[in-house]
Amino acid sequence: MAGKHTQTFDESNFDAEVLQADIPVLVDFWAPWCGPCHMVGPALDELAAEYQGKIKVGKVNVDEAAALAGKYGIQSIPMVFLFENGRPVEQMLGAKHKRDYKAAVDARLGGEG
Repeated sequence: MAGKHTQTFDESNFDAEVLQADIPVLVDFWAPWCGPCHMVGPALDELAAEYQGKIKVGKVNVDEAAALAGKYGIQSIPMVFLFENGRPVEQMLGAKHKRDYKAAVDARLGGEG
């Protein structure tokens, strides 16, 4: 479930919203039955609000977008990818603290956060 500031990505919009984005994109591969995934959601939604216009943040439900999960080799969730210029530049497995996701974003933005 996407938060107030978080988008939902699936096979129909992934290319346009993630791969063709002109700003970095955090993508959370998750599933509704995954407890740790629910812990990650609020932190990512807060980042989406804080970095509005600088990054995009969205979620891919692996149960509903199995082709995307397969394409990116998702075997465990939550798995958060940071995409830049259409390619994954960082991946973080498991529930992390907001500061960990923030550090990855800041590294790509040159500390602009």
